Amino acid sequence: MLNPIVTNWFEIPVREMDRAIRFYDAALGTALKQEPFGGMELAVFPYDGTHHVTGALMKFEHCEPSVHGSTVYLSVADVAETLGRIEAAGGAVIVPRTVLPEGRGVFAQFKDSEGNRVGLWSLQ
Repeated sequence: MLNPIVTNWFEIPVREMDRAIRFYDAALGTALKQEPFGGMELAVFPYDGTHHVTGALMKFEHCEPSVHGSTVYLSVADVAETLGRIEAAGGAVIVPRTVLPEGRGVFAQFKDSEGNRVGLWSLQ
């Protein structure tokens, strides 16, 4: 049976960790924490100590950034504001801010500094 909190951990592949950290720190207004783990370089997104739902940028020889495949959506305070920072940090908007039906919020997708497609979601 699937838990009510579906996502527990995600990894976004990167080619150049320092460049990716600079991009996400600037685009999301946050600070990722570098943590090497089992032959991989990780930079972990901030997380709530209660739920521990988070993820990391990951540099690992068997993983390549891509716009194809699964899309991770990051929850942000304001999609429109975040998209502006993403473009300023060197990313590109793939899907503009789009309103979801029935008051479910808004979403967008962008291409990051490494070539990944990543989504954003917020209530506004």
